[in-house]
Amino acid sequence: MYPSAITPRQIDDQTRERVRLLFIAKHALGDGSLHPDDGNHAIYHKEIRTILEGLGLNLMLADRFEVLFDKPEVDFVFPLLNRAGFFNSEMLGPLLCQRHGIPFLGGSPIIRGLGDDKHLTKLAVSARGVPTAPWAIYRRGAKVLEDYCPPAERWVVKPNASSASWGVTDATDWKGVEAGVAGIHDQGHDAIVEPFVSGSDVEVPCITIGEPVIMPMMIFRQGDPDHLRTYYEKRDLVDRAGKYSLDPFENDAVAQKIAEYTSKLFREFHPFDYGRFEFRVNEETSAVQFLEVNLNCNLWSEKVFGRSAKLAGLTHPQLIETILANSLERNGVIAS
Repeated sequence: MYPSAITPRQIDDQTRERVRLLFIAKHALGDGSLHPDDGNHAIYHKEIRTILEGLGLNLMLADRFEVLFDKPEVDFVFPLLNRAGFFNSEMLGPLLCQRHGIPFLGGSPIIRGLGDDKHLTKLAVSARGVPTAPWAIYRRGAKVLEDYCPPAERWVVKPNASSASWGVTDATDWKGVEAGVAGIHDQGHDAIVEPFVSGSDVEVPCITIGEPVIMPMMIFRQGDPDHLRTYYEKRDLVDRAGKYSLDPFENDAVAQKIAEYTSKLFREFHPFDYGRFEFRVNEETSAVQFLEVNLNCNLWSEKVFGRSAKLAGLTHPQLIETILANSLERNGVIAS
């Protein structure tokens, strides 16, 4: 299903000295304190910077896209400036890198866009025969019609391109759906609406070692399967004690099914270097539905990737170095 252990990769000394690497993230220059809006992302960015420094890399740091407006004197970019506060910002870093012909960690701009657009992702998932909840896409500027909305007793209304449940609300009637969609449109984003699915989220972290590899799965097990997790909970900006826990997912039969679904989706997104596929699982019925994919997702040691890496026999620095080494090789920066 997935390897019980992953052999870590190392970057050779010559590459450490020769390759000029730009790490760009919103809090790349921060002190690692909890941010009032971004919460633990500030801690996460400082942690990745510290690991890259500890690897002895020829490192340059930046916290703005402007560093890429003119071609910088670097050989490779590690971009974590994904959510930059404007619509479709997920693609800008990779686009600027491609404009200059600079290789970078992660999927191409079009793949990043595909993964970021939940509607397009669900179309691709459905084409591969992987179950996902019915949905309606309401693009900003288009009519918001009730006829498009799938029937349900409760709906989830969320930005079509978002992370960490930013802007997510629920509704139990059409007026509530309309209000949720209008609120998202007012903030400059498209909205997606789908029936609320009771259960917990099983997270499937994957890295590329030549081909995509499924790492040990984790579950955000909810105390109440009908609870709608919020941005503030995910960013540690409010107390979430008792609401959910992050645990190894140990239901082998369901994990096997999820692994089969995930493998079907690799062809749509590969190469992506690292990403997290998410499924909603009802632990009472074993029903599984795809939720979304997060390419170039959170690598913080306290989140899914960091904890899964331990189960795969990797320290957190080994995980980051392995992901980076594979991408450097894939992009021809270092010889295979």
